[in-house]
Amino acid sequence: MKFSIYQDSRTGGRKYNQDRVGYSYSRDALLLVVADGMGGHLHGEVAAQIAVQLLTDQFQKKAQPSLDSPSQFLAEAFQRAHEAIFHYAANHQLVEVPRTTCVACVIQDGIAYWAHVGDSRLYLVRKGRIVGRTRDHSKVQRMVDEGKITAEEALIHPEKNKIYSCLGGSYPPEIEVGGKVALSDGDSILLCTDGFWASVDHDELTQFLSAFPVLFSIPQLMDRADLRGGKFGDNLTALGINWHEEEDDNVSSSAFVSTQKLDQVTIATHVDPIDIKKTGEITEDDIEKAISEIQSAIARYSK
Repeated sequence: MKFSIYQDSRTGGRKYNQDRVGYSYSRDALLLVVADGMGGHLHGEVAAQIAVQLLTDQFQKKAQPSLDSPSQFLAEAFQRAHEAIFHYAANHQLVEVPRTTCVACVIQDGIAYWAHVGDSRLYLVRKGRIVGRTRDHSKVQRMVDEGKITAEEALIHPEKNKIYSCLGGSYPPEIEVGGKVALSDGDSILLCTDGFWASVDHDELTQFLSAFPVLFSIPQLMDRADLRGGKFGDNLTALGINWHEEEDDNVSSSAFVSTQKLDQVTIATHVDPIDIKKTGEITEDDIEKAISEIQSAIARYSK
């Protein structure tokens, strides 16, 4: 495999960042994952952290060096993440159950598979067109699909942030598995939270991702989304890749990751360390306890 990759996550106008992002790859497979936590401080970010870490941990265990079934892997890993978050909430008898949206993509044998819950999105861009995109699990998206409102009206609808599927929470998630799309040289795949896509229109997204590598296009788009969100803007996160054919020798070695020389057991993973900000309501002991419990939940549900 040969690909360029870039990720960024910003707090926006919020006090702390409840988004989480990570990726992992073996010689023959690549996992990308983004999560957007919901709930009070020390809850939403815990749910998102569990989701990202558990998916990457499962990938490390099962991609040796490829997955038996990428679609099945995604469905099962999402379900395990939901159970781990629910178990965390039950153990703490939380009144407000931590939840998170999640979107993930596996690329194997040149084919992209993806899954999502909630309104974090995946876009597949090819030659200036969006040829693949997840559909939000939200009330407003249903209204768009039913023709009751337009896509433009959805962006300013008062209930645009209400979703009906997530990991964690009291109800089983509606895990939607899609993709199985063969990639072409130069394709771009973008995973992002609603704090990003709500402030960037499709024309901008396709224009930048088609004209520039993700190492340039994503920072530019993040700057625009961050500026437009302003002091009341949401957390915003984006993770993107450019896919390159193995025989394409025109891409400089510093611009891409090539897995050709990896052995069958080596797996590279990039997940930001657990970063829970201390506030007036959150003590150092609270943070240490939360980190310990995150690790415990991951160990229990990622066997």
